[in-house]
Amino acid sequence: MTLDRRQFLAGAAALLGAPRVSFAQAATERRFVFIIQRGAADGLHTLIPYAEPAYASLRGALAIDPASAHKLDGSFALHPALSELAGLYRAGQASLFHAVASSYRERSHFDGQNVLETGGQLPYQLKDGWMNRLVGMLSRPGRDAIAFAPTVPMALRGPVAVTSYAPSALPEANEDLLMRVEQLYADDAQLHALWSAALEARNMAGSAEGGKRQNAQETGRMAASFLARADGPRIAMIETGGWDTHSGQHGRLAAQLRNLDGLVAGLRQGLGAAWSQTVVLVATEFGRTVATNGTGGTDHGTGAAAMLVGGAVQGGRVLADWPGLGPGDLLDGRDLRPTLALETLIAQTCAELFRVEPGKMARTLFPHMVQGKSLPRLLRA
Repeated sequence: MTLDRRQFLAGAAALLGAPRVSFAQAATERRFVFIIQRGAADGLHTLIPYAEPAYASLRGALAIDPASAHKLDGSFALHPALSELAGLYRAGQASLFHAVASSYRERSHFDGQNVLETGGQLPYQLKDGWMNRLVGMLSRPGRDAIAFAPTVPMALRGPVAVTSYAPSALPEANEDLLMRVEQLYADDAQLHALWSAALEARNMAGSAEGGKRQNAQETGRMAASFLARADGPRIAMIETGGWDTHSGQHGRLAAQLRNLDGLVAGLRQGLGAAWSQTVVLVATEFGRTVATNGTGGTDHGTGAAAMLVGGAVQGGRVLADWPGLGPGDLLDGRDLRPTLALETLIAQTCAELFRVEPGKMARTLFPHMVQGKSLPRLLRA
């Protein structure tokens, strides 16, 4: 009987679905959102080094015409699909970073994502995620974290409790069903608590969910509906997939970037005044090859692009120690050579945002990180 009840609870809770977003609550008014691009997003297609002499020849048919892109300065441009991000850059609310990579140097998605999310030097070296450790530094009593995903992402796993809240394609549950489930679990301390948490998350989502399958912009607004609340979470993770473009990259990546742009737009719109206290980090596990392959795509590489977006960002800058794309410049003769550690970018961002001593933040999030040169100040004071 216990098994059947638990199975029913899981099924009923699925009726309350929401987008793939992960949240945690922290003792601050500043918000931090990590958007992970699973699949190795092509940084050269996102943040285009149009002035690089070797760019057009190596990219061939995948090269983006600078005239159609959003030029940022004399060296770099954003993909034409990133109109929202280009506007935020011009407003001083976005900074872009190139030739970025974690400490991982192989080309496995699973291992690369594990290194990115745990903050270790090697895959599976650490058993918890850097975001969980961040939450442990900042959380206040009560609900610590909530993951909007079928399972809690590795970056949020660890000793700090995290609940999950996943999207559902099932019809919206009616109030009669919800009342009956409430009565069914009224005398079960464990299951009643789980059911109450599910209802609370549903109520927080409110009208933003709309009872229909969401597009990227609606997902952003949904995430914002949680983050904007006075009693809501302050740390979030949003998972995006589909960045593994071995073939047909031109059209596929344009659609991916358009969705990313809409996701950021939805966050900005939904957060309202809280946007001024928000930082969004966009990053991927590794980049892609500089040259195209034979199927109109690119293969697994190393150096990638990353973004900081938000009202708290001291933006309007492209920060890149550009390594070049000449034959002698490429890593292993094929990849963009990384010149900025992603761990450095994350640690400094979190230290500035949450006003924690930089060394302490770096040691907590990335215990094995060798601290290098700091970046210029990333956020507004």
